[in-house]
Amino acid sequence: MTKIFIASDHRGFERKMEILSGLVPALNPNNSYELVDLGPDSLDQNDDYNDGAIAVAKNVLSNPESFGILLCGSAIGVNIQANRFRGIRAVACYNEKLAELARLHNNANIICIPADFIDFPTTVKCIKTFLSTTPLSDEKYLRRNNRLDEVQE
Repeated sequence: MTKIFIASDHRGFERKMEILSGLVPALNPNNSYELVDLGPDSLDQNDDYNDGAIAVAKNVLSNPESFGILLCGSAIGVNIQANRFRGIRAVACYNEKLAELARLHNNANIICIPADFIDFPTTVKCIKTFLSTTPLSDEKYLRRNNRLDEVQE
């Protein structure tokens, strides 16, 4: 069963709760996903987006066939934090096409949702597209994606 790790900060908390309560049946009609909530458990206006991004990135790295969902106001902070980990390809997605391209061309493994900028139906469409898109296996994409994990001096 594929694991999907999810976390948010205070600005993404309400959307995360919507996903946990309303998205699971739509995403998981055949029980092929296990949605794992990494927090926070309650709204805390003073939390840091870094905590959720770090937790999701570490769990995705420990579970190679898994995915992550991160939510914050703009998706920028969680995106930057998650991408600090070699092997993570986190992307901010504001629409379905970006979610599709992130998987097709970059084999992204974490989707970052900007809760302040897209509504719940768009969020659902982005996540469904992200999870259902298979990355292209053309040599050029494999080569480019492998270079993402090279250490830069």
